[in-house]
Amino acid sequence: MDIKQLIYLCNLERERHFGRAAEASFVTQPTLSMRLKNLERELGLPLINRSNNFAGFTPEGDRVLAWAREIVSVYQGLKLEVESLKHGVNGTLRVGVVPQCSVALPLLLKAVQARYPQLDYRIAVLSADQLLEALNSHTVDVGIGFFEMATLRELHFQTEMLADRGVEAIFHPDHFPALVAETPLTLDELAQQPLCLAEPTRYFRRYLDMAFREATLVPRVIVESASVMQLMQCAQVGLGLLVSPVGHLLPASLQGLQQRAITLPPMARQAALVIAEPGRATPLAQHFFDEARGLLPI
Repeated sequence: MDIKQLIYLCNLERERHFGRAAEASFVTQPTLSMRLKNLERELGLPLINRSNNFAGFTPEGDRVLAWAREIVSVYQGLKLEVESLKHGVNGTLRVGVVPQCSVALPLLLKAVQARYPQLDYRIAVLSADQLLEALNSHTVDVGIGFFEMATLRELHFQTEMLADRGVEAIFHPDHFPALVAETPLTLDELAQQPLCLAEPTRYFRRYLDMAFREATLVPRVIVESASVMQLMQCAQVGLGLLVSPVGHLLPASLQGLQQRAITLPPMARQAALVIAEPGRATPLAQHFFDEARGLLPI
């Protein structure tokens, strides 16, 4: 058994396809298949359900895969540690982020760049549940999203809570002049306006939907999208109001839009920046976390 076989196994889990896994591993498909068959022979266990195509992992394969993720993560962490010892903190940090979390990620990355200018980022936009899975499987190094407190405690993540500064409506005053005011909007007032909201699978959207249901209100959702950029553009042209956590959007991106607070109960989940527990987090993740936690708004 060698580390490449375990990397191939992890790539196959991620890609769910032999050809794509081979491309991700920078080998031919016959080479990847041969190396994984050699691993099965060495272990004396069938790991992969094979038909004409990839058909998932056997129960034994799932158990071996859990260990493979851990070993590959430690191996990659070791490589990064060696690089940081030789060249300082540099490399690519994998960041998983939930849309409409209460922090403007570009501002945070820019602030960390002042300390670690050689650090690069690969950002994956995930649902709250996908983010938790990605953190557990070590396919992201850092997570920024919504979490249940019991889950954070159980998994021993290093956690920095993000300030909950409430929720706001973002709109163009030329199209909604009657909404220009200093007082917060009530949920009833919000329900009477056309809304531009994230798709229903997103946690922030589910939070809004629950608030409307509990108030026995039926809002008019005129635009739904997985893209915050699309929702922003819809607000720009006056299609409706974008509802967002305070602090999520860059002030410079508002471009003539106005903000008005909304009276809403707090979310059930906690917004947080998380990485793996000490000793299991990659060196890049630990450096980023230690620097970022001092830069986040209180």
